[in-house]
Amino acid sequence: MGYDLAQTVREQLRGQAAPAGERDIESITAEIIQRKQNAGREILAIGNCLIEAKAMLSHGEWSAWLEERVEFSERTATRFMRLAREWTNQTALSDLGATKALTLLALPPEERDSFMAENNVVDMTSRELEKAIRERDEARRAAEAAQADARSAEESRAKMEADMKALEEIHRSAQEGEAQARDALAKARAELKELRERPVEVAVEADLEAVEKARAEAAAEMQARVDAAEKARKEAEKRLKAAEGSLKDARKHAGDNAAAMVRAEKAEAELAEARRQLEAAAKAEKASAVNQNGDLALFNVIFNQTQEGVNKMHGLRLKLGKGDEELDAKLKTAINALADNVRRCAE
Repeated sequence: MGYDLAQTVREQLRGQAAPAGERDIESITAEIIQRKQNAGREILAIGNCLIEAKAMLSHGEWSAWLEERVEFSERTATRFMRLAREWTNQTALSDLGATKALTLLALPPEERDSFMAENNVVDMTSRELEKAIRERDEARRAAEAAQADARSAEESRAKMEADMKALEEIHRSAQEGEAQARDALAKARAELKELRERPVEVAVEADLEAVEKARAEAAAEMQARVDAAEKARKEAEKRLKAAEGSLKDARKHAGDNAAAMVRAEKAEAELAEARRQLEAAAKAEKASAVNQNGDLALFNVIFNQTQEGVNKMHGLRLKLGKGDEELDAKLKTAINALADNVRRCAE
């Protein structure tokens, strides 16, 4: 048999109230308020008594005692004891009643007063109160989920920025490697040109055996330079491929980030162009070194010897003509005559 506090109060009012003609409305109002306050205190007092009794009785004795002596179910007793442990506001408890007070225990203690101030809890039914608490909890969970989504989005954005920064560093490093390989090819070309222009200390009428030997040595050295440049190019190509793979991966994960896509496409285009230039330069250099024939080698040797002879004549002219304008003019005329003969050969 359950305990109905409201019914008990009504019975007490009927049993103790004096005839209406002997009291005015103010005295009746005061009595109702007093009994309401007493009801709150009594609920807490009953809860504390139940806590004390349960500590004295065994489990079997407790259930029998509740049913036979105080006519409480275990569920009702548990509700009263919980209110005694967790509820301290007697006035609010009197206004709310035990059922709504128990419902409010679902809220953290520090939030109950503010919730009651924001909602007209006294005039709510128990179901309305349960719905209000449920909607509050749902709104709070939705807000927490939104905050979590915002944090996740910010973390994703920060990670993407960090990934793009790292990728740009990889791209820069790959570009530096490509530039170094390009410089190596340029240096190889310069050394090859210097080799071709290097004078050979022999007579103008070249010895064919010396020419062939010079051609073979020049071709071998040229091939070595080109091979070294080719090796450097291949290493640069590996780095470019690695950077290209990273860029493609960034494009894959960039999603709708248009700026990241544009940077990735631009970097990929730059890498492709660098690779094409490297391959073209290596092929041209290799072809230039391997495809030299004997007649061309002979021409190069004679040309270099002639150029060296002209350089020596120029040096002698500067030495002999210093301080002797007449002799300098004669030497200059001789060199110009030789130049005219060379020009006629070219025609």
